[in-house]
Amino acid sequence: MLILSCPSKLQLLEGILRKSLPQTLSVAKDDSDLYTNMYAAFYHDLDAYRTLLQDSDAVNWAQTLYILGHQDGLYEASRDAAAAKQTQFSPSSYFTYLHPDPNKMQARQLDPSLRLSTLNSSHVDLLNETWAYGGSKHSRGYLAALVRSFPNSCILDSNGRLVSWSILDPFGALAHGYTLPEYRGQGYITIINKDLAMRVHASGYPVYGNVALDNERMQNYLKYWGFQRLSALCHFIYHTPKPSTGSI
Repeated sequence: MLILSCPSKLQLLEGILRKSLPQTLSVAKDDSDLYTNMYAAFYHDLDAYRTLLQDSDAVNWAQTLYILGHQDGLYEASRDAAAAKQTQFSPSSYFTYLHPDPNKMQARQLDPSLRLSTLNSSHVDLLNETWAYGGSKHSRGYLAALVRSFPNSCILDSNGRLVSWSILDPFGALAHGYTLPEYRGQGYITIINKDLAMRVHASGYPVYGNVALDNERMQNYLKYWGFQRLSALCHFIYHTPKPSTGSI
């Protein structure tokens, strides 16, 4: 995270945001919206990260938020910060799989009655209904932002209806992949992920995804597709303000 303190840079940022209205209105603050309150941790010095967590101007502990990263000590430093800031601490860990060359991914040929395409705003409701973490206004807003701002791929039937899709999350990871039940078993998600991965790779970005430690089925799929598992775990750490007990 880059913290701007130079007045000229702050004025430049303000000008950019103003020129981009109304699109930039979507970054409006919502302390209860987990999906917009995200922090990514990258550092070489663990003490620098600990200092960052103690800086009230860098992290808003009054928000529901999450922090993610692979760095050593992130879990422990975040746990200690949660205790000091009196927030609820809910960590989850994931394996990260990286593909060195998606051009080598094996995928079936797409049925001529279907076609590759990209998602648009009309698809967001279906994404929100089928996503394991969806179903709320916050998740819908999050998915709408991903569709609007990040690369994605999908398969449409002859009537233009969604069959299968995959999208990148805000940190560039393959995520939110789904195939409608009646179309499963045809290898469509592999076709989509290869299409999306090749575009991401051609743009110079890494092709990777995070998988739950107990999701052996997806881990086996990724190995079959040629993904390689990184040694460091990715930690997703959720922080929620503790309810105020108040006084009676």
